Amino acid sequence: MFTRAAAIAGILVLVSAGAAAATMTQEHPLIIGGTLTSTSEAPWAIALTNTTSATATNRWCGGALVRADKIITAAHCMTKPIGTYTAVQGRADLTDRRIGRTSRITGSWIHPGYSRTNNRNDFAILTLAKPMTGVPVIRLETNPKADRKGVVPTVYGWGDTAETGPDDTLQKLAAPDLGDAVCLANKEYVGYGYAASANVCAGYLDGTGDSCQGDSGGPLVLNGRLLATVSWGEGCAEPNYPGVYAEIAPNAKLLQAEISRTTL
Repeated sequence: MFTRAAAIAGILVLVSAGAAAATMTQEHPLIIGGTLTSTSEAPWAIALTNTTSATATNRWCGGALVRADKIITAAHCMTKPIGTYTAVQGRADLTDRRIGRTSRITGSWIHPGYSRTNNRNDFAILTLAKPMTGVPVIRLETNPKADRKGVVPTVYGWGDTAETGPDDTLQKLAAPDLGDAVCLANKEYVGYGYAASANVCAGYLDGTGDSCQGDSGGPLVLNGRLLATVSWGEGCAEPNYPGVYAEIAPNAKLLQAEISRTTL
């Protein structure tokens, strides 16, 4: 997977086709092995499009609405001029432009500790030109103990499906939290920067399901809270290579301060 954005050399981040590569192999993937879901189930799910995308729908990354005028996504998604991005809400099928809300992006904040070398602190907060008032927002997870082996969060995204479902359509996948020990036992993942203090290791070791290109920055949700966002991994749904997610709780205070920084 590496950054699920444009591939670099092995590990990909999860963005869309056409996104710039990071220092790891980065491709923006879609959800593989998931099921279709609705925007009424996940109203805070955001599709981040970009005019430079190679896809017909301009699909680029995912995100989550955390305030009427703020969304959180992956830092590695923000490789293009701010004016080329649009946030889309309420549109499960990105080809149907008759429905949903859209807003341009007026500003972006990248986590000051973000590293393109190891993809830690892979967070960006974007400010919307047009607040999405009346849309439910998702709260940040603040408890580090929420990331624990055995819980089963759900990841949402419009990314690649490897023909397990329609592309450019909102899907979800129950992605079991495997515990940090699984990813720390993978020498490649440790070499590419996996850290128990910064990441969530989730998915299926048999390769039956995963987030993929185009899903970068999208929400991993547990008990109604944003546990993490899609960050990177080796390929998509590769056996013994689960997804790596940027964990919210260790950064919740800083992220919340940025989300609250301006008034509507």
